[in-house]
Amino acid sequence: MSTTRMVRPKFAGPASSPRSLEISLALLIAVGAVMIFWSQQRYPALLKKMHAGTAIKVAGPISFDTLLKVTPAMPAPTRVLRTSVNWLYTNRFGMYFALPFGAAMMTLLVGVGTPKRFSSAAGNVLCGAVAGAPLGVCTNCATPVGQSLLVGGASTRLTVAAMISSPSFNPVVVAMAFVLFPLPLAAMRVVVPVLLLIALPWLVAENKLVVKSIGVPVAAQELGPRLIAFCGTYLRNLLRLTLLTLPWMLLAAVTGAMAAELIPAYGTHVPVSVLGVIGVAILGTLLPVPMALDVGIAYVLYHAGVPLPYVAALLCTLGPVSLYSLTALGKQLGWKTSAQLAGAVALLGCAAGFVMMRLPVS
Repeated sequence: MSTTRMVRPKFAGPASSPRSLEISLALLIAVGAVMIFWSQQRYPALLKKMHAGTAIKVAGPISFDTLLKVTPAMPAPTRVLRTSVNWLYTNRFGMYFALPFGAAMMTLLVGVGTPKRFSSAAGNVLCGAVAGAPLGVCTNCATPVGQSLLVGGASTRLTVAAMISSPSFNPVVVAMAFVLFPLPLAAMRVVVPVLLLIALPWLVAENKLVVKSIGVPVAAQELGPRLIAFCGTYLRNLLRLTLLTLPWMLLAAVTGAMAAELIPAYGTHVPVSVLGVIGVAILGTLLPVPMALDVGIAYVLYHAGVPLPYVAALLCTLGPVSLYSLTALGKQLGWKTSAQLAGAVALLGCAAGFVMMRLPVS
């Protein structure tokens, strides 16, 4: 009589994701970069500017910091070159954060597979706005982060909303606006980017759920090879992001310096006109200013007696986008999308200036 032996099945514990190590390491780098940036540089610097109150000063036309001295007596090419260097110097901390953080996000997105997103446009825009507000980087330094998210396949609307929200809705910068300006001006500084985010689904098309980042091979399960593979992938993503970022950043530095140094400053003191407001709004849309310098420049002009419509147009257009972010987005999302974003910001800035032409504010 034969007997049948019953073999009990062996129940294994919960299997971990094949990329759990890579995801954890990418998260660790990203969180570490954020914590160091927030605690050691960004928020101490922003709080210092806020506490300065009406004594706030700007060192250059598009920079808070000055590495090279610029004087009106210098030849125009020298002033442009030095102002470009000062702009790059002012943005150094933001880029020290944005590039490592962006490379970590590229590596993380490929690790989690298909990037998660909301099914509704409003959900993606709101999520991007909430995530971007505390980030603490200007639209220029937010651009490498946005590029990394787009390359990794993240929602275009979520990404662009975060890039707009970071300089526009940072709580310290918003507080500075309400401390330095009359209530109508400060309110416009908040209302304009809100309207821009509301219009975002019509300005930016959503992308497909496709991951484009360089993957991390996990065929070898040994810890050593996986760590080596992760480091190689992270460094490739860092190099890729740097090459995506550097040309546009240099272009923004030179173009912004040319605009700031060669456009006569006395133009803002001429009698207010519709064409003047339009010109100031376009200039503010394109100028690449560092974090909180939109509020700083606008206050310096306000304190100097520049007409309020011009101040309002600059205050509402300097922050959300810049020549740098627009060219980088145009390269990845199409020049039509970039032009629509620029046009919307300039149009809202014009509206703010026109309102101030009608609204008496002391």
